[in-house]
Amino acid sequence: MSDATRTGGCQCGAIRFRLEGEPFEPSICHCRMCQKAFGAYYAPLVAIGEARLVWTRGTLKYFQSSNHVRRGFCADCGTPMTYEAADGIAISAGSFDDPASLPPVIQFGVEGKLPFVDRLHTLPERHTLDDIDSAPFLSDIVSYQHPDHDTETWPIERPAENKQ
Repeated sequence: MSDATRTGGCQCGAIRFRLEGEPFEPSICHCRMCQKAFGAYYAPLVAIGEARLVWTRGTLKYFQSSNHVRRGFCADCGTPMTYEAADGIAISAGSFDDPASLPPVIQFGVEGKLPFVDRLHTLPERHTLDDIDSAPFLSDIVSYQHPDHDTETWPIERPAENKQ
Protein backbone atom coordinates (compact mmCIF):
# COMPACT_ATOMS: atom_id res chain seq x y z
CA MET A 1 0.00 0.00 0.00
CA SER A 2 1.25 3.47 -0.81
CA ASP A 3 1.68 6.30 1.68
CA ALA A 4 -0.90 8.43 -0.17
CA THR A 5 -3.57 9.98 2.02
CA ARG A 6 -6.63 11.70 0.61
CA THR A 7 -9.42 13.42 2.51
CA GLY A 8 -12.92 14.44 1.68
CA GLY A 9 -16.44 14.91 2.90
CA CYS A 10 -19.94 16.02 2.19
CA GLN A 11 -21.06 19.47 1.13
CA CYS A 12 -22.00 20.66 4.62
CA GLY A 13 -19.08 19.09 6.52
CA ALA A 14 -21.11 16.79 8.78
CA ILE A 15 -19.34 13.79 7.21
CA ARG A 16 -15.56 13.65 6.68
CA PHE A 17 -13.28 10.78 5.70
CA ARG A 18 -9.64 9.89 5.11
CA LEU A 19 -8.43 7.34 2.56
CA GLU A 20 -5.01 5.92 3.33
CA GLY A 21 -3.31 4.24 0.38
CA GLU A 22 -4.05 4.18 -3.33
CA PRO A 23 -7.64 3.57 -4.37
CA PHE A 24 -8.32 0.81 -6.87
CA GLU A 25 -10.24 2.26 -9.77
CA PRO A 26 -11.78 5.68 -10.30
CA SER A 27 -14.73 5.17 -12.63
CA ILE A 28 -17.94 6.52 -14.03
CA CYS A 29 -21.14 4.48 -13.84
CA HIS A 30 -23.92 5.20 -16.30
CA CYS A 31 -26.50 2.71 -14.98
CA ARG A 32 -29.94 4.11 -14.23
CA MET A 33 -29.64 3.31 -10.53
CA CYS A 34 -26.48 5.43 -10.25
CA GLN A 35 -28.05 8.22 -12.30
CA LYS A 36 -30.93 8.41 -9.84
CA ALA A 37 -28.70 8.07 -6.76
CA PHE A 38 -26.57 11.03 -7.86
CA GLY A 39 -29.33 13.00 -9.58
CA ALA A 40 -26.97 13.26 -12.53
CA TYR A 41 -26.19 11.85 -15.97
CA TYR A 42 -23.67 9.44 -14.41
CA ALA A 43 -21.98 8.69 -11.10
CA PRO A 44 -18.25 9.29 -10.64
CA LEU A 45 -16.96 6.75 -8.11
CA VAL A 46 -13.62 5.74 -6.62
CA ALA A 47 -13.30 2.11 -5.53
CA ILE A 48 -11.22 2.00 -2.37
CA GLY A 49 -9.73 -1.43 -3.08
CA GLU A 50 -7.03 -2.21 -0.51
CA ALA A 51 -6.81 1.38 0.75
CA ARG A 52 -7.95 2.02 4.33
CA LEU A 53 -11.11 4.13 4.68
CA VAL A 54 -11.52 6.02 7.97
CA TRP A 55 -14.63 8.06 8.75
CA THR A 56 -13.31 11.02 10.73
CA ARG A 57 -16.55 12.93 11.35
CA GLY A 58 -20.21 11.98 11.41
CA THR A 59 -22.16 8.91 10.47
CA LEU A 60 -23.67 8.05 7.12
CA LYS A 61 -27.33 7.36 6.57
CA TYR A 62 -28.07 4.53 4.13
CA PHE A 63 -30.52 3.68 1.38
CA GLN A 64 -30.72 0.06 0.21
CA SER A 65 -30.97 0.69 -3.54
CA SER A 66 -31.13 -2.99 -4.48
CA ASN A 67 -30.86 -6.41 -2.92
CA HIS A 68 -27.05 -6.17 -3.35
CA VAL A 69 -26.20 -2.47 -3.00
CA ARG A 70 -26.59 0.12 -0.30
CA ARG A 71 -25.69 3.76 -0.73
CA GLY A 72 -24.42 6.01 2.02
CA PHE A 73 -25.24 9.71 2.10
CA CYS A 74 -25.14 12.69 4.43
CA ALA A 75 -28.48 12.99 6.25
CA ASP A 76 -27.91 16.74 6.73
CA CYS A 77 -27.15 17.91 3.18
CA GLY A 78 -27.92 14.86 1.03
CA THR A 79 -24.47 14.47 -0.54
CA PRO A 80 -24.08 10.96 -2.05
CA MET A 81 -21.04 9.43 -0.36
CA THR A 82 -20.78 5.66 -0.92
CA TYR A 83 -21.72 2.75 -3.12
CA GLU A 84 -21.38 -0.43 -1.06
CA ALA A 85 -21.69 -3.96 -2.43
CA ALA A 86 -20.19 -7.40 -1.82
CA ASP A 87 -17.19 -6.51 -3.99
CA GLY A 88 -16.29 -3.46 -1.90
CA ILE A 89 -16.92 0.19 -1.22
CA ALA A 90 -16.64 3.09 -3.65
CA ILE A 91 -16.62 6.74 -2.59
CA SER A 92 -18.24 9.48 -4.66
CA ALA A 93 -15.37 11.12 -6.55
CA GLY A 94 -16.72 14.64 -6.07
CA SER A 95 -16.63 14.27 -2.29
CA PHE A 96 -12.82 14.07 -2.28
CA ASP A 97 -11.12 17.36 -1.42
CA ASP A 98 -9.07 17.05 -4.62
CA PRO A 99 -11.22 15.14 -7.12
CA ALA A 100 -8.95 16.16 -10.01
CA SER A 101 -6.30 13.80 -8.59
CA LEU A 102 -8.59 10.83 -9.29
CA PRO A 103 -9.46 10.86 -13.01
CA PRO A 104 -11.71 8.01 -14.12
CA VAL A 105 -10.06 5.07 -15.86
CA ILE A 106 -13.15 3.03 -16.83
CA GLN A 107 -16.88 3.41 -17.49
CA PHE A 108 -19.46 0.96 -16.19
CA GLY A 109 -23.15 0.50 -16.96
CA VAL A 110 -22.74 1.86 -20.47
CA GLU A 111 -26.08 0.32 -21.47
CA GLY A 112 -27.63 3.24 -19.54
CA LYS A 113 -25.34 5.91 -20.99
CA LEU A 114 -27.35 8.88 -22.19
CA PRO A 115 -26.74 9.59 -25.88
CA PHE A 116 -25.43 13.15 -25.40
CA VAL A 117 -22.87 12.45 -22.67
CA ASP A 118 -19.99 11.92 -25.09
CA ARG A 119 -20.65 15.39 -26.56
CA LEU A 120 -20.70 17.41 -23.32
CA HIS A 121 -17.21 18.74 -23.97
CA THR A 122 -18.44 20.38 -27.20
CA LEU A 123 -21.04 22.58 -25.48
CA PRO A 124 -20.40 26.32 -25.15
CA GLU A 125 -18.66 27.20 -21.87
CA ARG A 126 -19.17 30.02 -19.39
CA HIS A 127 -17.49 30.93 -16.12
CA THR A 128 -19.85 31.44 -13.18
CA LEU A 129 -19.48 35.22 -13.14
CA ASP A 130 -20.14 35.45 -16.89
CA ASP A 131 -23.83 35.30 -15.93
CA ILE A 132 -23.67 38.25 -13.52
CA ASP A 133 -26.17 40.31 -15.53
CA SER A 134 -28.84 37.62 -15.47
CA ALA A 135 -27.98 36.48 -11.92
CA PRO A 136 -26.81 39.56 -10.00
CA PHE A 137 -26.92 37.69 -6.68
CA LEU A 138 -23.67 36.01 -7.74
CA SER A 139 -21.72 39.23 -7.07
CA ASP A 140 -21.95 38.82 -3.30
CA ILE A 141 -22.68 35.13 -2.84
CA VAL A 142 -21.30 33.59 0.36
CA SER A 143 -20.79 29.84 0.33
CA TYR A 144 -21.78 27.82 3.39
CA GLN A 145 -20.24 24.73 1.84
CA HIS A 146 -17.54 23.04 3.89
CA PRO A 147 -14.03 23.92 2.60
CA ASP A 148 -11.95 21.33 0.77
CA HIS A 149 -9.81 20.46 3.79
CA ASP A 150 -10.28 19.08 7.29
CA THR A 151 -11.48 21.45 9.99
CA GLU A 152 -11.40 20.99 13.75
CA THR A 153 -15.01 21.99 14.27
CA TRP A 154 -18.28 21.66 12.45
CA PRO A 155 -20.57 23.34 11.73
CA ILE A 156 -19.26 26.81 11.28
CA GLU A 157 -22.06 29.14 12.37
CA ARG A 158 -23.62 31.23 9.67
CA PRO A 159 -25.71 34.39 10.08
CA ALA A 160 -29.26 33.74 11.36
CA GLU A 161 -30.89 35.58 8.46
CA ASN A 162 -29.41 33.04 6.02
CA LYS A 163 -30.43 29.85 7.83
CA GLN A 164 -33.15 27.85 6.15
